[in-house]
Amino acid sequence: MEIYEVGGIVRDSLLGLPDLRKRERDWVVVGARPEDLLRLGYRQVGKDFPVFLHPETGEEYALARTERKVGPGYHGFAFDTSSTVTLEEDLARRDLTINAMARDADGTVIDPYGGRGDLEKRRLRHVSDAFAEDPLRILRVARFAARFTQLGFSVAPQTMALMKRLVEIGEAAELRPERVWQETEKALAETDPDVYFEALRECGALKVVFPEIDALYGVPQPAKWHPEIDTGIHTMMALRTSAGLTDSVAVRFAVLTHDLGKATTPRWMLPAHRGHEERSVGLLRQFCGRFPVPRRFRELAVAVARHHGNVHRAAELRPATIYKLIEAVDALRRPQRFEEFLLGCEADARGRLGLEDRSYPQAEILRSALAAARRVRTEDAGSKPSGPALGKRLRQLRIQAIRDALGQRGTAS
Repeated sequence: MEIYEVGGIVRDSLLGLPDLRKRERDWVVVGARPEDLLRLGYRQVGKDFPVFLHPETGEEYALARTERKVGPGYHGFAFDTSSTVTLEEDLARRDLTINAMARDADGTVIDPYGGRGDLEKRRLRHVSDAFAEDPLRILRVARFAARFTQLGFSVAPQTMALMKRLVEIGEAAELRPERVWQETEKALAETDPDVYFEALRECGALKVVFPEIDALYGVPQPAKWHPEIDTGIHTMMALRTSAGLTDSVAVRFAVLTHDLGKATTPRWMLPAHRGHEERSVGLLRQFCGRFPVPRRFRELAVAVARHHGNVHRAAELRPATIYKLIEAVDALRRPQRFEEFLLGCEADARGRLGLEDRSYPQAEILRSALAAARRVRTEDAGSKPSGPALGKRLRQLRIQAIRDALGQRGTAS
């Protein structure tokens, strides 16, 4: 029985990436049977193929295996996990050469498919034609492009050609929504999430998997507000900006979907997009109905899609209108989500050609307004009001507090 370290930690250690000690490691076991590991105290957890947890570290140890496509879908594979499967055969089933390396107990790297050379060339290249047996690998390659683009990596031409071919023959259309979302949620957490969607667009998969996003390309916007003109380009610029503002995947998702309604603007109205906010909310809900998007992602995205225009005009809003916005996004009860909401709006405002570095004072205006409104307590309304009268009185007091905080004048209605 021989044990090898495999997976991303081998790749990342060769790249010299930090914090590897904090990561879980994956192992492959060659020349063993399930009963051999069970006898040593390992606990089996895999159903489709034997995967075992180390009795002390809890790390995953998988028997070396080969796989063969025998039917459609994710489960349409036959596995061979016999003790005769070699390390090279196990590595051959992996997606990219940079993920098809192993390391033995002495630290020697086993690299039968040129992964080390592709690391040096900053190239994402598939191991073999077996890549085509699982169309999810289209998304995985796009995700690795999003992760490593800052290191200079790009998708190898032959791999991009294979991805395009898979899309053309309909393989991308067969992807299960759950698996698509899993990869996309991971991609949104990467260093450059916009690269994920750009790679999918290059191979044609964006139109198949995320047609609402693909439809934004080619849709014009007023140059006065959007020097980049194209809505698809703006969406990617805003997503890139959001990645620089926060690690929150919920915010990044909200930015990705905030302008979906612009793709359905009537042609006679272009380049204006009156009413696109509510159309965006409708399309966003359809999107979230198709994929298992977490509820908190959806709620934040709806808030940003519906209200980002008002946030951009914060300096022009009356205190009563600001309070109405605060209520609409449930900021009194959920101030932390309000911070994420403001970050999403800021990413939209700064995700425009030549405006990437401008300040966003609207966020500070609304933060100050919320802080003032939250300082008003029920006891401030006095002892007499109750029920609807109490709510009305608190509303008046909070609007007045916002007015005082922002130095504005006007009625409290």
